[in-house]
Amino acid sequence: MFQQLTPVIKNLLIVNIVFFLGSQFVPIAYNYLPVFYPDSPYFKIWQIITHMFMHADLGHIFFNMFSLVIFGPMIEHVLGPKRFLNFYLISGIGAWLLQMGVQGVEIYNATGSFFPLHQSLDMSMLNTSNPGLVQEIYTSRMLGASGAVYGVLLAFAYLFPNIPLQFLFIPVPVKAKYMIGGFILIEIYMSLSRPGDSVAHLAHVGGALFGYLLLKFWKVRKGIY
Repeated sequence: MFQQLTPVIKNLLIVNIVFFLGSQFVPIAYNYLPVFYPDSPYFKIWQIITHMFMHADLGHIFFNMFSLVIFGPMIEHVLGPKRFLNFYLISGIGAWLLQMGVQGVEIYNATGSFFPLHQSLDMSMLNTSNPGLVQEIYTSRMLGASGAVYGVLLAFAYLFPNIPLQFLFIPVPVKAKYMIGGFILIEIYMSLSRPGDSVAHLAHVGGALFGYLLLKFWKVRKGIY
């Protein structure tokens, strides 16, 4: 099966596994490779890319890579390797942008500025109505391929809307457009109903949103496959 994977999917799978195994042997990687809020002293520019290859645990990487291997090859066949890689990375960056954008609004509402700490975590010097929220945002990290994978899921539903999908917990086949659309709606609901959740639901939504916008920008025809 591994030999039958498309080139970009195969390489993404290898890189994610290498990052995951490496982070298990060098745990300090979790301080430098996930992405932090841009005003945090922990933020580094490379994290915008590296966070997509970091995962919290075995279950996290398994479900992301499983989804990538199942849905990604067909998208790569349609878009071609170079464009698919761009699509994957831009979806992941878009996931980060939406998550950071919403957090930026929360920071602004609490402090009157999007970048109030100026590379300092000294809360005693910060004029804020909610120091706990600000500190949580500045010290929390975002990691995982989920945003990029949600872009791939969206592309699958966009290109192959009527292909029936079946999962163990759903006893009957469901068309891709309904099942994947349902997943995205659940993420939207979770982001609104559980804003303090440790899962970055908005990043999933952002990945799907930017994936959709990119397909429209490239004028990829909808539902012809």
